[in-house]
Amino acid sequence: MSTEASRTAPGPGALLLCRAEPESVGPAAQLLHERMLLTPAGPEWSVLVPEGTPWLRGGEPVDRVVTGWATALAVGAPWPVLAVWWDADRSGFTLASGFRRPVGYDWLSKGVPAGEDEAMRTFAARLGLDPVLDMQALEALTKPDAAADARARVRGLLAVLTRAGVALPAGIAPGDPADRLSEAARAHPQTRIVEWPGGREAVRAGLAAVDRGPLGPWLPWSGGPKARALAFAQVAVGLPLTVWGVRRRSGGWVVAGALLVAHGAFGLTYEIVRPRD
Repeated sequence: MSTEASRTAPGPGALLLCRAEPESVGPAAQLLHERMLLTPAGPEWSVLVPEGTPWLRGGEPVDRVVTGWATALAVGAPWPVLAVWWDADRSGFTLASGFRRPVGYDWLSKGVPAGEDEAMRTFAARLGLDPVLDMQALEALTKPDAAADARARVRGLLAVLTRAGVALPAGIAPGDPADRLSEAARAHPQTRIVEWPGGREAVRAGLAAVDRGPLGPWLPWSGGPKARALAFAQVAVGLPLTVWGVRRRSGGWVVAGALLVAHGAFGLTYEIVRPRD
């Protein structure tokens, strides 16, 4: 690649769309140990904009990093998480929902489809999209189109999701580099910073969020049977996922597995370690 092309090539970026209110997403997103910006993205949606760019620091591709984040978030929450990502060569998405296998699709830099049609149908079914109108629009994204590059494909995907209630705040545009996305997110008055506060502060923040929305009974600090069952499941899934990631030398999956194990272990030991007033 020439010097001029390198200078003008757009940088990689990613967004995490969660089908939940920010009050529910915030406590769960803290567990990722990544500083993010959280803002509403429609009546039933929120968007997380990563402040950092670990895919640039550690050499792990952006799609693996955000797929790991989405998987960790979705297993620990009763709502789906859609990760959309792009870099100089490709763009795509991954939908994570509970303990089900994530489903994704990607396009090459010139918009050439590189996924399986069945993945797009599974994606539509899991989000409850219209099997006729929405599916027709999604199928168009799996066909060759000389006028649409990879980033235009991601924008087309989110255009379909507007009928499911997704409404990204002004200025947060898929395809923009990470620093521009962060700048746009910070400009919105409803945006809040989500980061791991550490130890006692994290637990107290979780306690304050227990009564907010449907996530509460599943949080480890709720102390209920749903939280304990989820903690066992997280450990059971996280351990083999971590081993698999190590064998594949995939940092994103190792992080996702480690987060699940840590979150599950915290839930199982909460009654012992919880702070006393």
